[in-house]
Amino acid sequence: MLNSLSHTQLLRYAGMFTWAMVGVPLIVLTWHFPLGEGQDAAGASSGFSTPGLTPATVAYLAFGIIYWQVTRALGMRKPRALDIVLLAALTISAIAVCAQTGTGVGAVLMMIIAGVIPWLLPLPVGVLWLVLQHVALVPVFSRMEDFTPGFAVLQAMLYVGYSSFAMVIGLVAKQQAQAREEQRRLNAELRATRALLAESSRMSERVRISRELHDLLGHHLTALSLNLEVAGHLTQGRAQEHVRQSHTLAKLLLTDVREAVSEMRDEGAIDLSGAVRTLVEGVPALDIRLDLSEPLSIDDPERAHVLLRCTQEIITNAVRHAGASTLWLSIARDATEARIQARDDGRGAEADPVQGNGLRGIRERLAAYGGRIEIITGRGQGFALDIRLPLENAA
Repeated sequence: MLNSLSHTQLLRYAGMFTWAMVGVPLIVLTWHFPLGEGQDAAGASSGFSTPGLTPATVAYLAFGIIYWQVTRALGMRKPRALDIVLLAALTISAIAVCAQTGTGVGAVLMMIIAGVIPWLLPLPVGVLWLVLQHVALVPVFSRMEDFTPGFAVLQAMLYVGYSSFAMVIGLVAKQQAQAREEQRRLNAELRATRALLAESSRMSERVRISRELHDLLGHHLTALSLNLEVAGHLTQGRAQEHVRQSHTLAKLLLTDVREAVSEMRDEGAIDLSGAVRTLVEGVPALDIRLDLSEPLSIDDPERAHVLLRCTQEIITNAVRHAGASTLWLSIARDATEARIQARDDGRGAEADPVQGNGLRGIRERLAAYGGRIEIITGRGQGFALDIRLPLENAA
């Protein structure tokens, strides 16, 4: 069963299990062993005291609810501002549990937080967050019985070590998840290329068969028709009638062969829609809103290959460089050209971006067939491309 869970699901359920186990002592002592009304403050400072029970329970339950919410779409989209707010609420809840119970329970909850920090924050910021949330525990530890300020600092440093280990585990899980997504994307590209190759092979085979039918069978039928026409002039009587019927059948057969050859050539276009859908379905981390003409028939295999490679590069750029969560992709054609329109919600770039190997590759592929590309972008405005590829060579 565990093998069927993803990295994020395992991390989520492991965090919830740890949260539940940490809360057992809190719930038991709160519900079944309340302290008497006459107990003094000295007794209250050594454990769970009556004034702090309700706030501690509320903070503990709030931690579980917030953790479940913040890990619901972990790794499925880029972090939002709301996720950072929830992460801050998690930290505050853990500190509140620690302060209200007078124990290290909140520091244990911070280990759970450490596992999700790499998914929500860049690594340098995440390390700083990890350290600062434990620094906030130093005053809490200092108020505990028999804790000096120096010992409180050492206690916080001890929990930083535990949380660092949990954070590294979360970072490794994130890297493994990214590697798996990259592998799925590359596998989708391979399957899309294989589908295009199958379509190209089918088209080439139809063209070859039509050419053979035209050159061989058509040639022999033409010769047969001419010989039967000559024979019709050299024969008389009933034999001449049979020769004329044979001549008529030969002409009909020749017409049928020519029609079959023409039909095979006309239906020899590549349907690119299947390969594009295979490419799109292999990127689950990116929400691709696809608008695709079906069938997307391209007569020239080379131009079909250019369109597929441009689409592949657009998806790759959105995943790797743009940091986008949604990509709007439209592919259509008319009588003269094919057009790809793409727009993402990523970080964007300067108005005149420095072109990497991906964009240069798109320009070079298009230029070889008279195509062109228009880039529309801006800092924080996403990245948009408008690609046009002529389907016939210019006169």
